[in-house]
Amino acid sequence: MKKILLLFIILLMSAGLWAQSNGNYVYNFLSFNYSSRIAGLGSNLISVYDDDPSIIMTNPSLISQRHHSSLMMNFTNYFTGSNYASALYSHTFEKAGSFAFELRYVGYGKFSETDITGMEIGTFHASDLAATVGWGRELSPNFSIGANLKLIYCGYADYNSFGLAVDVAGTYHNEAKRLSLSLLVKNVGSELKPFTPGNFEKLPFDLQLAFSQRFAHLPVRYHITLHSLYKWNMAYTGKDNPLYTTDAITGEVQTPSKVANFFDNMFRHVVLGIEIIPVKYLSLYFAYNHNIHQEMKIPQRRTFAGFSYGFMINVRSIQFGYSRNHYAVGAVPNNFTFCLKIDEVCKLSQENKEKKLIRKQQQN
Repeated sequence: MKKILLLFIILLMSAGLWAQSNGNYVYNFLSFNYSSRIAGLGSNLISVYDDDPSIIMTNPSLISQRHHSSLMMNFTNYFTGSNYASALYSHTFEKAGSFAFELRYVGYGKFSETDITGMEIGTFHASDLAATVGWGRELSPNFSIGANLKLIYCGYADYNSFGLAVDVAGTYHNEAKRLSLSLLVKNVGSELKPFTPGNFEKLPFDLQLAFSQRFAHLPVRYHITLHSLYKWNMAYTGKDNPLYTTDAITGEVQTPSKVANFFDNMFRHVVLGIEIIPVKYLSLYFAYNHNIHQEMKIPQRRTFAGFSYGFMINVRSIQFGYSRNHYAVGAVPNNFTFCLKIDEVCKLSQENKEKKLIRKQQQN
């Protein structure tokens, strides 16, 4: 156990060397939200110690015996002509530990292929694919660790790329206080074969911290997530920001004060969510992501950019989740999750057979 913990700490510390500032990335689909619950709670890391398998690939330190034999499928109706989906299965082996296997696919639709004169000569497709193996282990009743290994492939017409990435996470859980705290180092890796020879691009690295707690006497759990902790400045524009106004007399760009910039940057790192559990089998969730709101807002019109919401129904061995994320007017993806506990279904089936047999014997 000491060797495993030491290895985890080394990976966590060395991952900071991969941190990058603002810029363009390859494999951006790795940052998509495949779980409707995570999407509904702000589209970042969440820390919840329960048997919901839809969050374990985002937070591998939660992979455990609780998710054994879970089969899950996610689907998101993304923007025009684009959809993405994932399939996951979790299994606990007696000696090797708890694992999760996931396949992610993003389809961007069909495109027209043209020559240099603009004449259409055919069509092509563009898609992304990632196969992930996740592992988790409980080191104590309060602390667990986990990691993901991702094999990545992207194909856009005649261009393709292969890559490798790793996630490392740790979670502290206190059952008495009903709280959880998770730290995630996300997408540490590199292209193995870039789209163009010699042009190796950065992966969408991130460092996230998530905290959640359920109230003792209320059916409510709140979530606080901090993302992009490796950098301070979240804005990608300066004085050329089109939202800034210009003084009619001096011609100078009127920028916010240093205090306003400080608080804006601070809250851009924060995602706030709340989960209401009125009954055991139903949960409702709402969240606000200030960074998305700032990037997608329209000054001339109020929108719900940055807000998300959804629900999850969990009846015995079947789980269904749905959520929506607001980015802009007309840009509101729908996220669906369906999960099945295979061993529980088999157990219920066996119980029903036994009941039918007993009734038949009583009738005879």
